[in-house]
Amino acid sequence: MKSKITIYMVMGLALLNSACKKALDLKQQGVYTSANYFRNEVDAVNAVSGIYSLLEEEDYVGHAEATFDVPSDDYWRSGDHSEDEGIENLTYDASNAAIRYPWKWRYETINRATNCIINIPKITAISADVKNRSMGEAYFLRAFGYWRLMIIHGDVPIITEDDYSKQTFNVPKSPIEEVRKQIESDLLKAVDLLPESYGTADRGRVSKGTALGLLTKLYMYWEKLPEAIATGQKVVSNPAYALAANYQDNFTRANESSKEILFSIQAVQTVVQNDFTVYYIPRPWGGYGFSQPLQGLANEFEANDPRKQATLLSVGDVIDIGLVSTRQTVFTADLSATGYAFRKYAVFNPPNGQNDGGVDHTFAVPLMRSADIYLLVAEALIRTQGAGAGDALINQIRHRASPLLKPVSGAGMKELIHERRVELAGEDQRHQDLMRWDKAKIVDIAAIYNLAVSKAPLDQNKTVTFVRPKNYYFPIPQVEIDKSKGVLVQNPNFN
Repeated sequence: MKSKITIYMVMGLALLNSACKKALDLKQQGVYTSANYFRNEVDAVNAVSGIYSLLEEEDYVGHAEATFDVPSDDYWRSGDHSEDEGIENLTYDASNAAIRYPWKWRYETINRATNCIINIPKITAISADVKNRSMGEAYFLRAFGYWRLMIIHGDVPIITEDDYSKQTFNVPKSPIEEVRKQIESDLLKAVDLLPESYGTADRGRVSKGTALGLLTKLYMYWEKLPEAIATGQKVVSNPAYALAANYQDNFTRANESSKEILFSIQAVQTVVQNDFTVYYIPRPWGGYGFSQPLQGLANEFEANDPRKQATLLSVGDVIDIGLVSTRQTVFTADLSATGYAFRKYAVFNPPNGQNDGGVDHTFAVPLMRSADIYLLVAEALIRTQGAGAGDALINQIRHRASPLLKPVSGAGMKELIHERRVELAGEDQRHQDLMRWDKAKIVDIAAIYNLAVSKAPLDQNKTVTFVRPKNYYFPIPQVEIDKSKGVLVQNPNFN
């Protein structure tokens, strides 16, 4: 995805430089609309690239979407965003800024994707391969926009191609069942159109495996377990989406070519700021110090599990933060209120940290990994066929982490839940996992969160109280309710 983001940033820099000129000195080069833009293959590729570019938005996937996992028992919100406290403690209302921020970017993703879906088929100067790929990307990215809306808010408006033709965008919410069907439809089309993999020049584009992975997740949240097994097995059994040789390989600069990473934000770091890296890095190291892991998460790792060291920075750990003067830096107690930070995203630019003379450094931030799909298929097998049915898949994950980890035998949901927590820690899965398990009466999320609060240091002010069914979904942003003039109706329990 590096090429996509670079394209947009170069355009942005050109606009910035031109701003120094007087308006009368500017010569208009042309006016582009959806009607006259889509002329050839280059236009199609650039239009799809414009959808990807949204993922780097700080108020979208770049950071804001991660905020919705802070109620979990894995970490304390930290940071200086006052709105995050309401999200963490589940005391938010519909005016909370964190709820408002990403809404428009999800719909902008849908808007740009639908624009491509409507107009790319009209292009004649384009190869069949690029047309199919571009359409598959657009279908996937539209599904992703609706996926995030559905996961966070439940019932949301669906904007159809017919709505675009009529220019009617102020539409009421659709029931969550219809939203799921919309996502499924788009993902099935993406699966048919997308290639299995790409060459280096197109690294980072979504593949058939990406679409199959998100479709597996959709089926799990939909409680369609047989469909999740059948779909997920297409990822698990395909060498094109194999697990990385080492767990930590997923979180290093070399990870951009990893087969395991099904969906990621790939960026040239001096062109686009990597918000994941900045938000998780301690403030004295040039970051913001958000989402600090709690002791309960640290305790979840088994004694000989190297994923703990790969996931967490603990007091006394040594890390290279890219400074010439100090190549090895010790993680000290004053860097975190909880005693931990996420090593996964502590990726620095050598040799001078974030100010290294303009040298480009890339890092693919994982948004979805094959390991997630392995464990979802294992869960679906356990829940449909009984304890032990997911052992082979769980053990592949454990053996990849370390041959020293004892293989599971007859594993049930307790073992599966443990494995997902340590494998995916800090990857924004925990809160949603616990909520879907609570709905299925597998766990008691309220009790889990009460226990986490009782064990958190008092100065962290974590007081999560989960109320069913209110807290299964977040409210529609109040500003959107107001703008709709009565067309949008607020979610239950938030009126």
